[in-house]
Amino acid sequence: MDKMLVPPWLESLLSTQFFTVCRTHEDAARSECNMYCLDCAGDAFCFYCRSSRHKDHQVVQIRRSSYHDVVRVSEIQKVLDTSGVQTYVINSARVLFLNERPQPKSGKGVAHVCEICGRSLLDPFRFCSLGCKLEGVKRNGDASFTLEAKNEALTGRREGISREEEDLREGSQQDIYPPTPPPPPSSARRRKGIPHRAPFGS
Repeated sequence: MDKMLVPPWLESLLSTQFFTVCRTHEDAARSECNMYCLDCAGDAFCFYCRSSRHKDHQVVQIRRSSYHDVVRVSEIQKVLDTSGVQTYVINSARVLFLNERPQPKSGKGVAHVCEICGRSLLDPFRFCSLGCKLEGVKRNGDASFTLEAKNEALTGRREGISREEEDLREGSQQDIYPPTPPPPPSSARRRKGIPHRAPFGS
């Protein structure tokens, strides 16, 4: 496998166990280990560890959906080319699953399936998760996780929704329609018409 296609921290991220309780801060309110440092590529850590040990590092936060680990597209696409991976909207945020989720083999009539595990997909993507894309890179070498300057602008479009569309959807009406001009001054409104003389009587 070409190491250039996969960042050195990715395999460690995908094999890390998240949502355990931090041993250092186990009595604190936010003590679950749901953060991962891309610079250190070590174990998961909690909110308080981030402040003390990883302050100026690149850190991503892992979230949970139906007992599976997900990461927000907006966070991970800054450091990883996620093209080809199915995205989902959970709690109004677009996310990717870290690893394959077991599922019975897809029946007939399913339009899109993951190339690696056969999971049915909602849209025409190649992989169901970052883990399956990693396996695809190892097997075929026809996909990559590396961001290139020329395709950074296309990343949002590859996710199935462009940033421009998102901006339009979230923009207010006045961004789309120009504001209504104020009414003219009252004197300008009272324009007299052409005077008509009454017809002469016979």
